[in-house]
Amino acid sequence: MSREVYIPFLVTGVFVFTFTQSSVMAGVRAISGNLGLVRALHFPRASLPISFALQQLQQLLFSMIVLFAVAVGFGHYPDLSWALIVPVLVLQFCFNTGLALIMARAGAKTPDLAQLMPFVMRTWMYASGVMFSIPIFLADKPSWMANVLQWNPAAIYMDLMRFALIDEYDQKYLPDHVWAAAGGWAVLFALGGFVYFWKAEERYGRG
Repeated sequence: MSREVYIPFLVTGVFVFTFTQSSVMAGVRAISGNLGLVRALHFPRASLPISFALQQLQQLLFSMIVLFAVAVGFGHYPDLSWALIVPVLVLQFCFNTGLALIMARAGAKTPDLAQLMPFVMRTWMYASGVMFSIPIFLADKPSWMANVLQWNPAAIYMDLMRFALIDEYDQKYLPDHVWAAAGGWAVLFALGGFVYFWKAEERYGRG
């Protein structure tokens, strides 16, 4: 992978994964870190992790200015594929929000989980191809290894963003039915995360 491709490839991976990582870390503290507010006021508790996920989306949108500058600086100019950025961000936001809701309930029950999550997220980052292309890195390994890692939702959203931004990031690096997988992960976690969080609505702040 040439320097003109690798630098935007790396920066895109870092920014996109950080969006998920920050949403998870904010979600795990959403209830446990705001117990005073939760106990004092009656409001939909799900609004806390959702609002934190929205904050992380806002931060990513600011970071996208830097990402665009890096892409253009290395010769990847805006074209029609850049329009794919919008649905990618929408799907990743839905996935992140669901994950934040799940972690908010888990963090409310076990506040010390916030201390463990940085290690979990670091391991997830290494398995998601932030710094390397999974099919290239595992080219000489059994094909199932690359397939498993490529269906990792974090890897899917990073690859879709790279495909949208980087001219030379060919479709061959994406797993089959990648958009269906991205949508499936988003719907599964958004709906499942909300239901999972909502089922403990009356218990938050009472422990």
